[in-house]
Amino acid sequence: MMRFLAAALLVALSWPTRPAIAGDVGDDGQAASLQARVAALEAELGRIRAELAALQPAGGTAATSAVAAEDTSPDDPFAAFAADAAPAGSSTSPSPVVTSGGQSRIASTGSSSFNPAITLILNGSVTHHSRDPESYSRAGFPRVGEGEPAASGFSLGESELSLAANVDDKFYGQLSLAVESEDGEDGIGVEEAFIDSTALPDGFRLRAGRFFSAIGYLNSHHAHTDAFFDRPLPYQAFLGNQYGDDGVQLRWVAPTSFLLELGAELFRGQNFPAGGAAHGGIGARSLFVHAGGDAGVDHSWLLGASLLDSTAASAEDGFSGDSRLWIVDGTWKWAPHGAFKDGGVTLRGEYFREQRDGRIGDPDRPASWTRWDGRREGAYVEAVYRFNKRWDAGYRYDRLWTSVPGLLLGDFDPDRHSLQLSWRNSEFSLFRLQLSRDHPDAGIRDSTATLQYQTALGAHGAHKF
Repeated sequence: MMRFLAAALLVALSWPTRPAIAGDVGDDGQAASLQARVAALEAELGRIRAELAALQPAGGTAATSAVAAEDTSPDDPFAAFAADAAPAGSSTSPSPVVTSGGQSRIASTGSSSFNPAITLILNGSVTHHSRDPESYSRAGFPRVGEGEPAASGFSLGESELSLAANVDDKFYGQLSLAVESEDGEDGIGVEEAFIDSTALPDGFRLRAGRFFSAIGYLNSHHAHTDAFFDRPLPYQAFLGNQYGDDGVQLRWVAPTSFLLELGAELFRGQNFPAGGAAHGGIGARSLFVHAGGDAGVDHSWLLGASLLDSTAASAEDGFSGDSRLWIVDGTWKWAPHGAFKDGGVTLRGEYFREQRDGRIGDPDRPASWTRWDGRREGAYVEAVYRFNKRWDAGYRYDRLWTSVPGLLLGDFDPDRHSLQLSWRNSEFSLFRLQLSRDHPDAGIRDSTATLQYQTALGAHGAHKF
């Protein structure tokens, strides 16, 4: 309204005046009075202009001052590959923008840059199993963490509340709370709580707090951004669905024409596959490298290799000793319309190889201890076809192997087939139907049907590549 008022005053004041005002009024006093009124109007116009200037934040309006991707922290190089323009379940934060030289800068100096962006993800489902999930067992791979079948019937699942904002010109912070129900009891846990640096030189980035490790491809992604209802079997078996812990992470992005990222992490080692916070509370270490880029106009790719080295003292599956987990991942996308959200194909696969050296058994029963010095492997491949902004369909095949026959009844290689069909009314809502055929042990099959719903409330932006 103030803009219209200012424009009207400008037009009125700039309109050609009649040359003989004094003659019209016939009195010098009246002419002076009219001139005084004009001067007052000019003063009021100046005041309105000053108010409008005060309302305009430096660097742009509030609507354009906060642009970032969740699940992508402010300095995440994968933000350069953001191809899903805000599918349901992504959240955003008013975070710095990464420049081509690897540096970060605050997107705006306006006060809104430091107000937390709040995101709430509601993630519910209804699931039917052909076998009782409570009696589910997987040959050679005990159930650990959240790596188990979904409960039968209706479930709120794991919803998420996230708050994120710039701390100041050098730091960014994020808190993600997981809200879930288990055995009829509701609980709230800290999923991630970390700070990121935004001003380190030469492409370096530092993160400290509790966060998901950057090993593999899916591990650093929040589960609600996945193309399927549940995580692949290797993630369930080797990482308890997802590995996160308290620690510190250092990454470096090379100043190349394509993405080249190197990183290392130190963790407390409290969570599976580690356990007991060995070595003075530094019980897990990781190294990772990622490389990616474009191939022509319609194609893009991402490759990665990771190592998680951990020590366990009575881990969740009863293992004590040292373990090394290698992961190799690859993703290829074809987006004929320029962005995958408008249609295209995604192909992805990951290979896991674990080497353990220690023993496994019940700590309360010394006679149960068994020597473990062997290798286990796992892999999955998935393909997702995006018809348009609303529909996509996908197929995934996962498999596990063990080279330790007899240990944990590991004489069989579990595998699973999954099909999904997803519909989005907008970037804020998603419904997904998934059918799976799981073969966890010799002579055992579990057919599963799941209907998932997901909504995003609050600020959100593009997913990672």
